[in-house]
Amino acid sequence: MTTDPTSLPTAEFAFPGPLRDRLVRAILDGTKTTTTGLLIGYQRTREPLPKTGERAVVVGSDDRPVAVIETTGARVVPLAEVDLDHAANEGEGYTSVAEWRAAHEEFWHSAEMRRTLGDPLFAVRDTTPVVLEAFRLVEDLRPDGTDGT
Repeated sequence: MTTDPTSLPTAEFAFPGPLRDRLVRAILDGTKTTTTGLLIGYQRTREPLPKTGERAVVVGSDDRPVAVIETTGARVVPLAEVDLDHAANEGEGYTSVAEWRAAHEEFWHSAEMRRTLGDPLFAVRDTTPVVLEAFRLVEDLRPDGTDGT
C-alpha cells in the first residue's frame, strides 16, 4: 500500500546536496534510525516537535518524496547528554560521541545554518537544547527502487 505523500508533513535532512543525499541513502538502507536537531531551529520555524507515532515524508535533494518514516521516540536534552547509542544510530559511522559532536558542530556552525537561524554568531554549547528523534522506515516511495537523491 503506497502512502499519499501529500497527506503527510515533510521531513528534510540537512540542506539539499551531498549531505542530504548521504542521509537519505542511510534512511533507505536502514542504517539511519535517529537524527538530531536544534531546539532553536524548531522554535524559529515554528515547527512542532516530533511525537511518537507521527509519520513524515522524507524528501531528497530534488524535493521529491523518497520514503515515509514514523517517529518511535523523541526527547529534548542538553547537547552534552547525547549518548553513543543515539550517535551511532545516526547512520554516519560515528564510533564516539566526540566524533558525532564534531561533525554536528561543523554543520550547526556553518554559514548556511547560521543564516537559517538568523544568527551569524550562533554556536552550540554543552547546555544547548537538542531534539533527539528516533524513527523507523515505514515505506520506500521510490517507484523503481533507485536512489532518487
